[in-house]
Amino acid sequence: MKLSEIKAIFQNELSELYSKSEIEELFSIFCESFLELNKIQLRHNRDKDISEIDLKKFSEAISELKTGKPFQQILGETEFYGMKFFVNKHVLIPRPETEELLELAINKIQEKSKKNQIIDVGQFEGPREPQPDNANGFDQANSITLGPSNIPLKILDIGTGSGIIPIILKKYFPEAQIFAIDISKDALDIAKKNANFHKTEIKFIQKDYLNEVFDSIQTDNKVFDIIISNPPYIGIEENPEIEDSVKGFEPDIALFSPTSDALIFYRKIAEDSKNHLAENGMVFLEINQKLGKETLELFQNFSEAELLKDISGNNRMIFVRK
Repeated sequence: MKLSEIKAIFQNELSELYSKSEIEELFSIFCESFLELNKIQLRHNRDKDISEIDLKKFSEAISELKTGKPFQQILGETEFYGMKFFVNKHVLIPRPETEELLELAINKIQEKSKKNQIIDVGQFEGPREPQPDNANGFDQANSITLGPSNIPLKILDIGTGSGIIPIILKKYFPEAQIFAIDISKDALDIAKKNANFHKTEIKFIQKDYLNEVFDSIQTDNKVFDIIISNPPYIGIEENPEIEDSVKGFEPDIALFSPTSDALIFYRKIAEDSKNHLAENGMVFLEINQKLGKETLELFQNFSEAELLKDISGNNRMIFVRK
């Protein structure tokens, strides 16, 4: 069977569930995964003969897509922040809003680091000639950069899921000590797999954050420079508003607040930050867009607390400085 024929089957079988543009995107995603053909290559390989093995993969993918199963779970992986991450039914599929949270955190941490940056050692020791064998003519010995790669930060991620947040922060700040908590052993198994894949050292801890004393966390640090979290924030009453493709395939424990109080995680993070966030330390939170003002009020006793919108104009993030 030719590739063009498989595409026609894709369109015919999925037309009742997905729009034409969605089917086009899904088809290109599976072609890249199964055949290693990108969108440009697809246009030049319409008459490509597909092997029986690959044909079976496409057939199985169509069957799973018809159940509403997310393509990321079918493939067992997704792309986030330009990196590959493994996912399964035990973890949330990363959303673009969390990329915005990470961009905010990375930028704020970098801004903070610049204030402590020593630009030029030469001002103390006198100028030195650039080394002639340096390709860019700049002697790195003349400069000490206390930039992101050198900061010995202590970072805590609460409700880590697949581990995307600590792994990306570790890539940007490799000298940081990063701890990541989750109640789910199954989720932590995926997080550890992702950390190993990206060769990042994260200390993953299985803990019930809401019901265990903060000091009992298995860390050597009772105070952190950064606390970051994208906790379960959908209220139980919002359940009917959530798409079946989400509720049916992603873990409720990572989506919905465990009680009728949708702010329960934020209340504890605000309380813990009083004693376990360093002076001038920062908190970064992804939040329920319907509860922006209520969430912000929990942090009014800190020196700085700001409610921020996402790219769609929704209240989505809280930034706090102690």
